[in-house]
Amino acid sequence: MSREKGRRGEGEKGRRGEGNIIALVFLFPISHSPTSLPPYLLTSPPPHLPTSPFPMGYTRIQIAISLLTFTFCLLLFPLPSLASELSAIQERGYIEIGVKDNTRPLAFRDANSNLQGLEIDIAQRLAQDLLGKPKAVKFQIVKNSDRIPQVLDNKVDLAIARVTATKSRARLVNFSIPYYLDSAVIVTKNTLFQRLEDFKSRTIGVLQGSSTIARIKYFIPNAKLVAVNSYQEALNQLEANKIEAFAADATILSGWVQEYPQYRLLDIKLSTEPLCVAIAKGLQRDELRRKIDNALAQYLETGWLQQRIQYWGLPPSRIGDREWGSRE
Repeated sequence: MSREKGRRGEGEKGRRGEGNIIALVFLFPISHSPTSLPPYLLTSPPPHLPTSPFPMGYTRIQIAISLLTFTFCLLLFPLPSLASELSAIQERGYIEIGVKDNTRPLAFRDANSNLQGLEIDIAQRLAQDLLGKPKAVKFQIVKNSDRIPQVLDNKVDLAIARVTATKSRARLVNFSIPYYLDSAVIVTKNTLFQRLEDFKSRTIGVLQGSSTIARIKYFIPNAKLVAVNSYQEALNQLEANKIEAFAADATILSGWVQEYPQYRLLDIKLSTEPLCVAIAKGLQRDELRRKIDNALAQYLETGWLQQRIQYWGLPPSRIGDREWGSRE
């Protein structure tokens, strides 16, 4: 009886010892495996056992050197901090926002060179909700080509600069929910033009290389398109009667008709382009993004954004199945 127990005990010790050898084989690969090991251990480990992270043939000294090197690199180049970006902004006491200063009525300078417009209102309201003070914001003026790079390079905390959310841009930055739905529209001073059919065989100016060209060709295939290089050139062509209308983004043309009241916008939208707040990607910025989304949703729900859109003379923006910016 005691001999059987002894044999069983020796067998259990043997199996435990074999398990230790197996573990050592995978942690510290050896060039000559013991002949007592099962054949499969001499080729590749079974799928249920972990494989070594080191190449076969590594000695214990080589593994130790590799681990020390990895630790040393972590000390020299620590991993990025996952501290909340919102907490850092609150500790700093202000938020830096990239904005435009030449896109009336979204963001432009008044006679006293003060920034104003819909996007400036949104930026100051976000500063109020995030930091408790509407003036706790520093504006950085950005060009069209700098809007996304400024966010990526952490030059600004976010951008509210007439940034349209697109698939290609979404690979680089995160976007909030839309605060306005821009669209391609047509401006003219000819009161006879009321419907798209009225522009058949008429001359319409479009910006060279703009996406509006495809819209006009789709909705008014018989129109004669004339390419221009700038808004000023389009205005000059209209004044000289070389073109009868001009098609571009509503956010730009709204400011145009405010400056030149002899022109009017047709109440026909040819596209839908969401304008959103651009925020850098990263887990540390997720809380900031969610706070901005919640704030914008509240502005829509309470009608504050509706009032500001109407105040700045922008066409109604349909968000959430409501005509934001229209009178109800």
